[in-house]
Amino acid sequence: MKIKYIEKFVSCSFLALFISMLLLSCSSSKKAVKLNSDEVRNAVDSSRFVFVAERVTPLRGATRYLTSRYDVVVKKDTVNCYLPFFGRAFQAPIDPSKGGIQFRSTSFSYSITPKNNNQWEVSVKPNNNSDVQELFFNIFDNGSATLNVVNTHRDPISFSGHIERINE
Repeated sequence: MKIKYIEKFVSCSFLALFISMLLLSCSSSKKAVKLNSDEVRNAVDSSRFVFVAERVTPLRGATRYLTSRYDVVVKKDTVNCYLPFFGRAFQAPIDPSKGGIQFRSTSFSYSITPKNNNQWEVSVKPNNNSDVQELFFNIFDNGSATLNVVNTHRDPISFSGHIERINE
């Protein structure tokens, strides 16, 4: 009697495990849509793109993979920056909830320098932000990108990631 109960329990456990694996594999997840080179070029030229950070390389320390979504949204009239910071800060933030590199700017300069057929250097300089001096993007035609952030009161920091289009 005990053996039949154990066999029934094991078979039900395997069935539950199989169903849960099936449901997890069928669940929809938001994956980045791979952009072709024309879409990347249009996004850079129109100054409408999202940089999604995947790795961070602080000035002091090792490269780290990011497990949460951090991004910089660039539009013609607004820059929204939400990035982590690892490194030395020379001045503590007044509001401790404003950790990382977080700002929204509506006054900024945007310049593009084409390097060759498959790369652009994009510089964003916020005019109304006392902490961030420049966001310097290297964007490739396959959608991959790097971002170097130059801060006033912190060590410089670099990010690697990819470009997405803005869906509105």
